[in-house]
Amino acid sequence: MIDLSHFRGKTVAVLGLGKSGLASVKALVNSGAIVWAWDDNEESRHQLDDLNVTPVNLVECDWNVPEILVISPGIPSTFPTPHAAAEKARRAGKAIVCDVELLCTTVAQTPMLAITGTNGKSTTTALTAHIISQSGIKTQVGGNLGYPVLGFDALGADDCYVLELSSYQLDLIDQAAFDASALLNITPDHLDRHGGMTGYIGAKRNIFARQKGPQWAIISIDDKHCAKMATELAREGGHRMVEISVNGPAPHGVYVNDHWLVDDLENAQDPILDLATVTHMPGRHNWQNIAFAYALCRARNVATSDIIAGIMSFPGLAHRQEQLGAIDGVTFVNDSKATNAEATAKALSAYDNIYWILGGKPKEGGIDGLETFYGRIKKAFLIGSAAQAFAQTLDGQVPYEMCGTLDVATRRALETAKADQAETANATGQTDATSPAPVILLSPACASFDQFKSFEARGDAFRSLFNDLSATTSDIAPRTNQEA
Repeated sequence: MIDLSHFRGKTVAVLGLGKSGLASVKALVNSGAIVWAWDDNEESRHQLDDLNVTPVNLVECDWNVPEILVISPGIPSTFPTPHAAAEKARRAGKAIVCDVELLCTTVAQTPMLAITGTNGKSTTTALTAHIISQSGIKTQVGGNLGYPVLGFDALGADDCYVLELSSYQLDLIDQAAFDASALLNITPDHLDRHGGMTGYIGAKRNIFARQKGPQWAIISIDDKHCAKMATELAREGGHRMVEISVNGPAPHGVYVNDHWLVDDLENAQDPILDLATVTHMPGRHNWQNIAFAYALCRARNVATSDIIAGIMSFPGLAHRQEQLGAIDGVTFVNDSKATNAEATAKALSAYDNIYWILGGKPKEGGIDGLETFYGRIKKAFLIGSAAQAFAQTLDGQVPYEMCGTLDVATRRALETAKADQAETANATGQTDATSPAPVILLSPACASFDQFKSFEARGDAFRSLFNDLSATTSDIAPRTNQEA
């Protein structure tokens, strides 16, 4: 656990007792701080009993006493309406920070790599940590992804922390600077929490603030917001700029050219890896994740051969185009994390011959904008409360079937894919080896909350269905494809 002994004997307020808040309380108590902790949920406050910490209502307390407010990133401190405790702390002139700030200002001797972006940051973070760890460097990974940072072990100068940071967390750092910072992309998201697009972009830009000299600023130039920021950062100077692109050359950066990953960091234009061989990470969005991970690992002085080995051995993250396996030549892909059309577009662009399972609690805009991928889809299988609306969108463009629930859709998708395979074989006398293998893709473009408590629960259910079907595939009789 991180030693925060510089707070020994001092009062620190902690607001929010989720994973990060509770880890903050534990680290502060173990370091000898006096902790005033609060959560608006009474049940959450009971977690303090085991730590011998008495809850202090931070809305009613004397804000002349605490040194600082450590706030859980999920609690608004500014927009749309600040929590009353945050507003009182601000009026009292107290800094309002998150746990990442305490980590970075406490263990500055350990190299830190920080990753943010609207999409892809979890995969990039996990891939980067996997590569560095596999290379023999002691590594801990967390932040917005998984583990709270103040629960980390203290590491040394030869080790590495890899942090995924959300815009909420970046809004709550004041002194932290990172040895290498990466910004993957920016598209509108969480605008209510940042007062609009300008505030959201500003929060993302904070990942590069206070960098100096040899510290790396790694940024995509493939979307307009990042490209503009890259130009501004290059003009300001003060750090090592590394541009990333999957659409063409990025001089002195890392880019993808004709599906090859190219290292131009030393102006050598060195082709490193044929990304077409990285079959467990398909699609241009994954190429971007790989390019960023490569640059981050180079910043940590990992050998190129070790980076390539780590990329090829990376198991991927659950629910993010997670390849579950195949049944009778039909591949199953769990992309339950795709809760909107933009995320689903990445999956649809990565495969052909798709049997698409979609639906759930719809987001604004539904599946508008996915028309360019319709030619890749053999048939759609609709579930959840969005099914009727999606049927109207797909009508006359993509064959679809109303399935209602995930178990029905999964079984029908496999039946249909096998029937289509059999029909092709009967018509030609042989299997078409040139045709892409069929893919049953769960990429719902919807929230899960109409039928599942989370996208993880939905993805776990899909994995269980795959496992059951794998064990009982002989029970599935291919039927003629029936278009609804």
